[in-house]
Amino acid sequence: MSAKLKIFGVPMSQAVRTVLWVMLYKNLPFELIITAPGSPKENGTRHPSYLEKYPNGTIPGIEDPETGYLLSESIAIMCYLCNKHKWDDLYPEDPELRGKVDHYLHYHHRSIKEASTGYFAPILRPDLGLSKDLVNMSQRMFGSALKALETQWLRKNKFIAGDNVTIADFSAYVEIAQLNTQFTNLYDYSDFENLSRWLEDMSKLPYHDDVHMVLTKMGDISETVPEMEIIMKANLETFSHLNEIASNLS
Repeated sequence: MSAKLKIFGVPMSQAVRTVLWVMLYKNLPFELIITAPGSPKENGTRHPSYLEKYPNGTIPGIEDPETGYLLSESIAIMCYLCNKHKWDDLYPEDPELRGKVDHYLHYHHRSIKEASTGYFAPILRPDLGLSKDLVNMSQRMFGSALKALETQWLRKNKFIAGDNVTIADFSAYVEIAQLNTQFTNLYDYSDFENLSRWLEDMSKLPYHDDVHMVLTKMGDISETVPEMEIIMKANLETFSHLNEIASNLS
């Protein structure tokens, strides 16, 4: 039996959840290793041993125990896994269809990804010291991206790149849904008809609830910032839950 792919991170991380969800969706065994973002300690992203493997010091990072192959950045990881395992349903082999997926993925980081900087991080990552101007800019960019999804991508298609779910949808959903009323309650999407329909469709995919368990356990943060103990407990319980599921994959 081949060694399981190692993935470093915490379930609270949007990027980590995206990769975990894709791996579970495709029944790829893995071992999640708790790695704290921004920490210089032994299990942190700023520790020399982690930076030696992943110079950008971010999560997730993956490691193939059999080959020693290392890779970070969630989108790069998903593309790599799709290429390696021939997951053409999530990342089409056809150049034109793949181009549509890549179109969104290249757009993602300065659009939908701004959900984290504009809404999530100011509450849960005060250590980042984000300025008010940066937060406001991120919120405006996120709002514009939502309108683009509503009036263009999801008006024409069931999913972002067409009629089938792809890694573009996984990337977008994890960012958008984290703010939804069912989780942190930081953004109300009820005025977005197409987006709301898509959110509902994505929430029905296998392992959705398992991957987002960390948000469910943390709960509504729109009025009160959760104590660090609550955040840590949500992370650790979800960590154990996901590793248990992964141990039974084949």
